[in-house]
This record gives sequence, C-alpha cells and structure tokens, in this order.
Amino acid sequence: MQQNYLDPQILASISGLDLVAKTVVQGFVNGLHRSPDFGFSQEFAEYRMYSPGDDLRHVDWNVYARTGKAYLKRYKGETNTKVTVLLDLSKSMGYGGTPSKIDYCRYLVSSLVYLASQQRDAAGLILFDDEVRQFIPPSSRIGQLHRILHAVEHAELGQHTNFSKPFEKFMEFIRQRGLVIVVSDFYADPDTILEAISPLRWKKNEVVLFHVLDRQELEPTLNVPSTMIDMESGEGLEVTPEYMRTEYRTRINNHIDTLRSKVQGAGMDYFLMPTDKPLDAGLREYLAARKGRM
Repeated sequence: MQQNYLDPQILASISGLDLVAKTVVQGFVNGLHRSPDFGFSQEFAEYRMYSPGDDLRHVDWNVYARTGKAYLKRYKGETNTKVTVLLDLSKSMGYGGTPSKIDYCRYLVSSLVYLASQQRDAAGLILFDDEVRQFIPPSSRIGQLHRILHAVEHAELGQHTNFSKPFEKFMEFIRQRGLVIVVSDFYADPDTILEAISPLRWKKNEVVLFHVLDRQELEPTLNVPSTMIDMESGEGLEVTPEYMRTEYRTRINNHIDTLRSKVQGAGMDYFLMPTDKPLDAGLREYLAARKGRM
C-alpha cells in the first residue's frame, strides 16, 4: 500500500472507523515486510487450545489432522497483554481542519485497538473529559473490537479536561499490569498530568502518551492581529502575528519539552503526533514503545 493511503486527509474520506483501522493496519503491516517487531516471532514456545475468535492462520493443521483438536502455536513474541486506551474528549480536541484533532485521534485509537485485536490482546477503552464518560473494560471476547469502535465513533466532545478522574477510576479496576495508552492534546500543567498518570507506573504498567496537536497549534500562521478564543473557557486573547511567531511558539515548545522530559523521566513513553502525520508512524512508535517495555 502506498504511503499516501495513510495520509490523515485521505483517511478522512473513508466511511467507518472499522474500515479506517483496517486500511491503516494492513498498510502498515504490508510496509513492515515481515518485520519481527510485529505479531509472532519465529521462535516457537508452546501450544494452546483454540478459542472462538482466534486467528485461524495460527492453527497447527497437522496436529488437528492427527488429533481432531485445534491448537494454536504460541511464540515468544506473543504477549496477550491488556491494552487500555484513554481518549480525551475535552472541547479543545475539536480544533483543526481535515482532520480535526478528535477525528485524527479516532483514527489513531481505532488503529491501535484493531492492531491489539489482531494480536489477540485484550483491548479496553476509557472516554473522558472532566468525568469518565464511558468505560469498556479490557477483553478479547468476540465483539469487543466492534464495541470499542462504536464507542469511539459516536463519542461526543465535552467541555474541560480533568486528568485525575479517569485514572482514579481505572486504578480501581486494575487487577494485573498491562499497556496503557493515553491520547490527548494535554492542555494542562505537566505536573498535574504526571501526578494523575504516574500511579500506573507504580503498578508496573507500560504507559504511552500520544500528544495530538494540529499543525497550526505548533506553527501558527497569522497575518493580521486577531482575537484567539479558548475553546474550553470561551475567553478571548488579542494576539499579533509577531507574538504568534515568537512568544507563542516559545511557550508551546517549552510546554512540549517539559511534558516530554517529565513523562520520560517517570519511565513512560511520549510521542508528539501532529494531525498531518501519517498513521503508520504512530503505529511504529507504539510498537517501539511496547518492545522497549518488554
């Protein structure tokens, strides 16, 4: 698959998150050329019984022919991890063109969950703004992928973000460690974000932060003095082109650098994801982070 099929603007023309996710993941996998970073390694570990919903490609048909029982080959590259994605639905996530930040996040989250399901990981979802709006506990049951994609596709934006709420709720349900992916524009004080998320590391979870921002938030182009409106508070601020070229860029870069430094210093992974970044890059970063935590 050509790289341009993974371009966010092209993906925006595809109807249905299930098709978007399939397009991204298949294009990504095709581009790996059987990389050992994806799916099963070549080192055999053991057999396990087939369960409904398992990928039939990994059934050992020779064993089935001899015994009449279906067994799957397990390899040392197989992890069967619990993967929980937390998606920020604050109003600021609605900013942007085609795609908006929230639409880009829908593509990213759907692709990550689809990838997890392809590897038979148990996927779950938390949608939040200033409250937890929906919680789908991690599961590898049949229909789980559809439940998550449906929730992501129909999620509505709220108003403000409260990072403590979803993580407090999530901590109540953690029974075993897993992979936690947080997708947000992270418009909050880095110390506040770190205070909310860090307890997950204490329970030895792998934590990955995808920081999604529109290109105009990173490199704004402004030709005349304008009033900038905060999408969450509704407050206005008079700004000049000179301010946006200099002080604003310094402030947003400092925010990003501080957040990245604090997150990585706490043993978590941070990835900046502009909304014009092809989705295969996000998946490569996901796999690199996962490999680094194993």
